[in-house]
Amino acid sequence: FITNMPLQDIPEVFGLHSNADISYQINTAKGILDQILNVQPKESTGGKQGDTREAVVGRIAEDMLRKLPRDYVPHEVKEALVRLGGMLPMNIFLRQEIDRMQKILTLVRRTLTDLKMALEGTIVMSDDLKQTLDNMFDARVPENWKKISWRSTTLGFWYTELLERDGQFKRWCFHGRPKVFWITGFFNPQGFLTAMRQEVTRAHKGWALDSVICQNLVTRFSKEDIHDSPPEGVYVHGLFLEGASLDRKTGKLVESRPKVLYEQMPVIYIYAINTTAGKDSKLYECPIYRKPARTELNYIGSIDFESDIGPRHWVMRGVALLCDIK
Repeated sequence: FITNMPLQDIPEVFGLHSNADISYQINTAKGILDQILNVQPKESTGGKQGDTREAVVGRIAEDMLRKLPRDYVPHEVKEALVRLGGMLPMNIFLRQEIDRMQKILTLVRRTLTDLKMALEGTIVMSDDLKQTLDNMFDARVPENWKKISWRSTTLGFWYTELLERDGQFKRWCFHGRPKVFWITGFFNPQGFLTAMRQEVTRAHKGWALDSVICQNLVTRFSKEDIHDSPPEGVYVHGLFLEGASLDRKTGKLVESRPKVLYEQMPVIYIYAINTTAGKDSKLYECPIYRKPARTELNYIGSIDFESDIGPRHWVMRGVALLCDIK
């Protein structure tokens, strides 16, 4: 009997969906490829014949510098925030996000400029610049950039996210508050939700922040369908559902579709209410994480979902919302 048992347990034994086996195989293959990349010789040539590592990285640095957004001018930001209403909770949050983005822009611009000069022989190639060169050639994010920003699988994904984050901040600051917020583009999403709670609390006389909690409504709309801001609270987009699927007609959780690991969520309306009562035990409190790695540092908050199946089932399935699946 024992010899007839499979060598590897199927995901269903642990209460997981069969798609979990696909995730396992992807992660295993990625780990092997990363190890192969790590042991590659550092003096190999580039893609075109005659191209050295230095030439390839030099072109990459030149292209990144050309596309890098311009710095934020402090007095322009200050004047724009005054036009948005001054020292309101959401404006304070925006200012903090802009300050962090400016630190990244300054570091990236300085690193790329120094790297170009080192490649030209104008300055000495330091150990940090040599490490940056190696990382850029391997399409990885340099460690000193990663420390003050966010994690990403490749340099291309990281830089694209940099441009998208900066675009959201500049539109919000200089062209008015967005109707729908891209929650993935924030350094501190918890601070964003707290600022929203403070905003709603101030709008209602007699409300105390300690008794104001977030509630949510899963809409059927995409971000292009939203043309007006909600009277209270915020619309957010950019979340992905892992471990389950969403019935768009009823807004309830259902089992994952075969071979579909992630499902993009529609716009979610998040608002705040004043209550001391607990949440409905029939709702599944779905955790939100910044990245697929489900650690405490990546945890943001939770979204409540309705379902015809008890919450315990979705806990076993490991259902969660992710801001980024890369």
